[in-house]
Amino acid sequence: MDLFWHWIELIGEWIWSTPTFVALLGAGVLFTVWTRFTQYRVMTHGLAVVRGIYDDPDDPGAINHFQALSAALSATVGLGNIGGVAVAISVGGPGALFWMWVVGFFGMALKTIEITLAMIYRDTTDPDNPSGGAMHVVKQVLAKKGSGWAVFGSIIGGFFCITLIISTITGGNMFQAWNVAGLTEGYFGVPKVATGIILAMLVGLVIIGGIKRIGTVASKLVPLMCLLYLMAGFAVLVVNADQIPGLLKLVFDSAFGTAEAEGAFIGGTLGYAFVVGMKRALFSNEAGQGSAPIAHAAAKTAEPAREGVVGGLGPFIDTICICTLTAMVILSTGTWNRDSIGPLATEISLAAAGEGDEYIVTTAATVSHLPEQRLDQWSHGDKLFVLAEAQGMTHRSTGSNRFKITGVIDEVPDPEHPDAAVTLVISWGDVELKSSDWDGIPGDIQILEVEGGGAGIYREYEGAQLTAFAFDRVFEGLGKWLVTLAAWLFAISTMISWSYYGEKGVAFLVGVRGILPYKIAFLLLAIVGAAMIENTDQMMLLADLGTGSMLVVNIPIVLALGYIAVASLREYDRKLKAGEFSRNDGK
Repeated sequence: MDLFWHWIELIGEWIWSTPTFVALLGAGVLFTVWTRFTQYRVMTHGLAVVRGIYDDPDDPGAINHFQALSAALSATVGLGNIGGVAVAISVGGPGALFWMWVVGFFGMALKTIEITLAMIYRDTTDPDNPSGGAMHVVKQVLAKKGSGWAVFGSIIGGFFCITLIISTITGGNMFQAWNVAGLTEGYFGVPKVATGIILAMLVGLVIIGGIKRIGTVASKLVPLMCLLYLMAGFAVLVVNADQIPGLLKLVFDSAFGTAEAEGAFIGGTLGYAFVVGMKRALFSNEAGQGSAPIAHAAAKTAEPAREGVVGGLGPFIDTICICTLTAMVILSTGTWNRDSIGPLATEISLAAAGEGDEYIVTTAATVSHLPEQRLDQWSHGDKLFVLAEAQGMTHRSTGSNRFKITGVIDEVPDPEHPDAAVTLVISWGDVELKSSDWDGIPGDIQILEVEGGGAGIYREYEGAQLTAFAFDRVFEGLGKWLVTLAAWLFAISTMISWSYYGEKGVAFLVGVRGILPYKIAFLLLAIVGAAMIENTDQMMLLADLGTGSMLVVNIPIVLALGYIAVASLREYDRKLKAGEFSRNDGK
């Protein structure tokens, strides 16, 4: 299994190399300028279209503009907004939020282009179940050049569908189930496998009905879940309103400098904040990924550019609004750089495991040596960490010499007395300071202690758990109840829409005969994601693999054919200014 994760990490490093970031940001900037800052059109005309002013029931498609946007948002507004943002801030620092804004702004133009393209080349042969996306775009465009090119177009479209299915399995399914399972187990003690089974059953009831049922459910679920979450977030920010100006300054300072290590935060450079912020924003709003055009392709409209403008609202709502709210809650409550909850009441150190980069934890610490936190007691499955510094070394990504030593609470039954209460022990993970990740010559490793002596203990909150804890620090129980509810709603909505995306990829590859086996596999993998992924690092490797692989295939398609969408947008603008479109509001 270690070899599997090693290869996933290597593939991820290749995908998320400098060319990917350059191509992505470059595409966003290019289409922003080329479309004459279409973000303005998105925020004005796009809102009018969503209100139904230009709806025509006789137009081709299966669902209206609002339902299409809701279906796409139900995929993007998910645990990336709660758990992904928490990861970004906790490891990348406040500066990660700035780079999320950048991706959100330019992503509005990029998503407008890719959705317009999908609408131009969508397949409406089945009026109740239209199909669209990059696979249809490249296939149809190249088919016009001849039969040989048509085969090439099908191959490229097939590659896109493979990456689409990978992303569906990882970020659109397993990531959602993993976050909800961890959050629900942490607060309510519900076994992760049980959460996975319940999620699979709920999602299964919806996805059987196809895009019309998905659009109907999403149009009701998305506004409700967003409203609940936004209300809770604003309540926290009102309490901490005096901190907001200083936090905004901190975000900008950290985006163009170094975020110093403090409390639970190990520190991060400008480059690290940039990479983390970009990844998490892309995972959240999916701009350039090619997923949202699949949902928007079902919209009722005879004007491709109209739905493209509607789709541009996605990154604004997802990243600039909801992700920002999550980040500000985490920052304003001091959750990202929180102090330790107390000292470990015994010594802990690292000892070299022999030749090489591996170290083992040496300590006599048991659960009885741990401090208590709030009203919680330590229980089976709880995760914790202490911080250490590697003298004379610097981590190449973070620019810091700090790292975590993690542990988890395990149960040890007494084989001689099986009916007796189990004993709780701490299982510490080994530490590997790989030379490929660190610069410098290994020196002394110093465990960071708190005032009065003793290694500082921190609870490990993974993904959505960190966001929920931030809410709880202001309103006890808000994170436990409302954020957990929001996480369930976000996860269900995302899994519903991503199951549809994957279905379209399967249909393109093998036809409709593959859809039922795919749906069964999708639901089973939700249980696997909930119960079998061990930690944040593993989950983010999988999520980044899915997002990155789609970007690598989709961005070249959008760059090569984007001129078609730009021409469509300009023609649409001309018609709009000339008053050629009828309106339903009496004007």
